Amino acid sequence: MKEEQWLYTISAKRSLINLNFKEIWRYRDLLFLFVKRDIVTVYKQTILGPLWYLIQPLFTSVVFTLVFNNMGNISTGATPPFLFNLAGITAWNYFTACLSGTSNTFRQNAGIFGKVYFPRVIMPLSVTISNLLKFGIQLFIFIVFVFYYSFFKGFNFSLNAYTLLFPVYIIVMALMGLGLGMIISSATTKYRDLKVLVGFATSLLMYVSAVPYPVSEARKKFPSWVADLVELNPMTQIIEGFRFMLLDTGTFTWFGFGYTVVLSVILFLLGLIVFNRTEKNFIDTV
Repeated sequence: MKEEQWLYTISAKRSLINLNFKEIWRYRDLLFLFVKRDIVTVYKQTILGPLWYLIQPLFTSVVFTLVFNNMGNISTGATPPFLFNLAGITAWNYFTACLSGTSNTFRQNAGIFGKVYFPRVIMPLSVTISNLLKFGIQLFIFIVFVFYYSFFKGFNFSLNAYTLLFPVYIIVMALMGLGLGMIISSATTKYRDLKVLVGFATSLLMYVSAVPYPVSEARKKFPSWVADLVELNPMTQIIEGFRFMLLDTGTFTWFGFGYTVVLSVILFLLGLIVFNRTEKNFIDTV
């Protein structure tokens, strides 16, 4: 009797780094369904709905301008403080949205994972992709304000050649948020306290990532070891690079750019290893 050939084989035996693009492509309809779900359900029962995408960065930028620039006398050079803050917050929001959205993958989807098979990595990928819409809306609002300041406030706006690296920065933020999120999600299956710490740590990280101030001001007002910590922070390199590309302010070095890219890839691969190992037995501990 001829041995039957199986179309698909589902097995727990996998390599440490397993991102099966062929399988993900086969489940692309499910991926797009989860992306649509993430976009639709977040603000489904809210009054303002998607307007929160606009209100949050604008309100935060106003607060940062009042507190750090007006009261704290933090200089942003020739760049209007509001634009300076809005640029940093726009980039920061995408990273934190990817991080927080993927850091609870196993616990939030335990019911689905325990009933049906599909590539588990689709869940954190869908969060990263869906947050691109939010990032795109906030980036559009930022561009609107750039033109407003250029035409009505006399701000001298000009792009530079480094703007071509913009897509790379988006990928780097996505990989870093996705990698850290998968690591945290895997850890929270056993240690639930980490869920509480993530929010606190993310808020603290923002203040050492040069979001509300330029690195030059950190050198002037912080102790040298704190300024070094801020400058070596890979998120600082992303925030500064984002401002340098879009506002031609801040600093950019190829060394900082290079090690940030390498670190984001390492974090993503490490997160993928931990994620793949956890998905084999997490249902017993959740």
